[in-house]
Amino acid sequence: MQAPLVLDPDRLFPVDPATRTVARELYESVRTLPIISPHGHVDPRMLLDDPAFPNPSELFIRYDHYVTRVLHAAGVDLTALGVPTRDGSETAAVSPRTVWRTFCEHWPHYAGTASGYWLQDTLVSQFGISVEPSAESADTIYDAIQRRLDDPDFRPRALLDRFRIDFLATTDDPLDDLAAHRSLAADPSLRTRVAPTFRPDPYIDPNNPGFANAVQRIAEWGGFAADDFGSYRDALADRRRYFVEHGAVSADHGVLQPFTEDLPPAEAEALFRRVVAGTADAEERTRFAAVMLFEMARMSVEDGLVMTVHPGVVRNHHAPTFDRFGPDMGHDVPTATRYVEPLRPLLDRFGTNPEFHLVLFTVDETTFSREIAPLAGFYPSVYIGAPWWFLDAPDAVQRFRAAVTETAGFYRGSGFIDDTRAFLSIPARHDMSRRIDAAYLARLVGEGRVSRSLAERIIRDLVATVPKQVFKL
Repeated sequence: MQAPLVLDPDRLFPVDPATRTVARELYESVRTLPIISPHGHVDPRMLLDDPAFPNPSELFIRYDHYVTRVLHAAGVDLTALGVPTRDGSETAAVSPRTVWRTFCEHWPHYAGTASGYWLQDTLVSQFGISVEPSAESADTIYDAIQRRLDDPDFRPRALLDRFRIDFLATTDDPLDDLAAHRSLAADPSLRTRVAPTFRPDPYIDPNNPGFANAVQRIAEWGGFAADDFGSYRDALADRRRYFVEHGAVSADHGVLQPFTEDLPPAEAEALFRRVVAGTADAEERTRFAAVMLFEMARMSVEDGLVMTVHPGVVRNHHAPTFDRFGPDMGHDVPTATRYVEPLRPLLDRFGTNPEFHLVLFTVDETTFSREIAPLAGFYPSVYIGAPWWFLDAPDAVQRFRAAVTETAGFYRGSGFIDDTRAFLSIPARHDMSRRIDAAYLARLVGEGRVSRSLAERIIRDLVATVPKQVFKL
């Protein structure tokens, strides 16, 4: 007997019947509102070329490190999931159907996880799957999904409309020519606004493995010596302006710690020369990264790009996996993060500037109530980034809402951010956020802390107004 796979229409709502009724009604008021996705990693070329999704394993497993890390932890080698090694020497001759069977056999490992929530929602709501994945049901589910993927109505462009995505931001290298974005912007049949995002990490952080190559690339692009700090800084500003001209609204920064430093130009230039020459020590490299994060804030004031900061992740924690497979294989892990003192130089200079918007994310949820919410509760430039990566799970989002609202209220947040490459999971992620906010507001209504009419306004603003204001849409 195969176990049924169902979506409870009241999932994530309070158990108390009266509060659940209020939550259900609040949720229904925003359930079908368009999606605004100001930070994500969908490939714009996929939207331009509009290819059919190849098979269930490629779609759900191969490129989703949320999914593969669970299987790896259960003892499944990445080559058994069709992941090639960096040098190609260990590429497994494994069929997509075999990969899918392995995934289905491990379905219980996803129970209670964020990945399990997205997967279940997507399987039921988009593919009509009605039985739980298992060894027995794997082939039946695979065939049902494949039939749907073969349907011309299930291509990326059609799904943009079906998902009601009004705005979708991608993440792009500063030297990308943005040709795909130009083509998308010129297409009158595309209802969704697709915008690039300036992501300069390899160009400004000497601790990034690709820093030396990135600096050389931008020097060659600009026609200047690689150790010319003024030209290097001007070139970054030029590339930012190029992104703005192509519709960008934000610049994103993935740093280990959000250190910032306001250094006089002559000292910054001398530090840069040491960094480029390879003579800077670890402290100097970290200091230069702090100088450049400060510079990015200054540039945001000038060009209007919203500055988003995603700190606190130790990348490629397992060296053997990195050596064998490369980055983005699920072995990035969170670390403790500080904001108050590291950001003080930046906020002293720009924190009250009306042209500056700074969105602070974290994977260290202890910082929500201790640092980020208090900063957003004073500085008009600071906004609280939605729970990200390891925290974008239902229980963590519930804790987030309680942790930040009493200090900063509902209007100092970023709005929900899906931050995903998994295109098909975007609706499930935004739906989860709307359900949790409905549940939280319903409790406040039931406790007499917020009026019903105000709750109705707030939940609509969280979906439709707040992200537009924060990201200047």
